[in-house]
This record gives sequence, C-alpha cells and structure tokens, in this order.
Amino acid sequence: MKNYIVTIARGFGSGGKMIGNLLSEELGIPCYERQILKMASEYSGISENLFVEVDERLRGSYVARKLSGIPGTNTIAKPTEKEFVSDLNLFNIQAEIIRNLARTESCIIIGKCANNILRKYDNVISVYIEAPRDYCVQSIMNRLGVEEDEANRMIYHTDKYRSEYYKYYSGGEDWTNPTNYDLVLNTARISKEDCVKIIKEYVKLKIR
Repeated sequence: MKNYIVTIARGFGSGGKMIGNLLSEELGIPCYERQILKMASEYSGISENLFVEVDERLRGSYVARKLSGIPGTNTIAKPTEKEFVSDLNLFNIQAEIIRNLARTESCIIIGKCANNILRKYDNVISVYIEAPRDYCVQSIMNRLGVEEDEANRMIYHTDKYRSEYYKYYSGGEDWTNPTNYDLVLNTARISKEDCVKIIKEYVKLKIR
C-alpha cells in the first residue's frame, strides 16, 4: 500500500481529536495537530508562538480580509521582508509542511485546512467529525469541568474561528459542506471507537 493521509476536520466537542489519536494507534501511523506548528517553526525559523496565534483562526477582521481577495499560494522566504510573518505566509509555510507529509509518509492530520490543501492528492482520505450542540456541550462540560454557558461560549467561538479560517484560506468554501469530505461521522450516533473502525475500513477501500 502506498503512503496515505487521513485528514480530520471536527466540530469543537465532537471528539475528532480523540478519534484521530485512536486511529493513530490502530493504524500505527503518527497523528499531527500542534506538531504541525512546531515543524513549521523549525522549517522557517519563525517563533512557534506566532504559528500558535493564527492556529485555525484569523487575526483581525474576517470581513476586512475578505475584501482583500483570495490569498495566493507562494511562501515568502526572506526573513527581512515584513510579509514573512504575515498570517498568509504562516499559513503557506504550514501548507508546505502538510504537502510534504502527503508526499513522504502515512499520517493523520487534524484540522489546519488540510483536506483543502491536499484536495488534488489521490492518497488522501478526508473525514469530518460532528455532533449536535447538546452532545458537544455535555462533552465539553465533562472534559473541561465548565458550566453549560461557558461550554456553549467555547463551542460558538472555536467553531466560528475554524469556519472563518477555512473559508478564507479555501477561497470561500464552507467548512461544514459534506461534499468536501470522503466521510462525515456523527459521534452522537456512533461511538468514537466505531468511527475509528469505519475510517480504517475506508482506508483499505480507497488506498490500494
């Protein structure tokens, strides 16, 4: 079997990260999330803190950014240029890391607009994990020990960040559009462990 990538997009509180980690154990391949930021920092020499600041979110107004047009794809390589630490260049550096992973190894990538970055690669399985709001709220309350109002606030803001980030860097695509993915799984209807089984079987079907 050739190398393959599983990308996982997820609603906050749906358990997508846990599924990614469980799938990593089942398939025996690494799972990358925050590690992408560290790799991008080491590759570029830019502080990891700057990558953390723009991790699946936009600095400044999304509306103002939208008016500036769809971003380009070229990475600025000169540290002396002001644009070197712009949000766009930080995204492009991460995208370069993600494309290199798709060419060289099998792995799982959580978030980072990875399914869109790798949309032209035939060795990619893209998965979207979601669940109804009440399920996600209860999950966040149990996991983080917060009250219902705080869980709702966290879900609203986190999913808003992710949606705007995806829309901006994909050129207007809807992050939740099921046609952007191979599989869409609802963790309120099927366990995380069974989600892993389904993804594992799909990998066998698609990657030969």
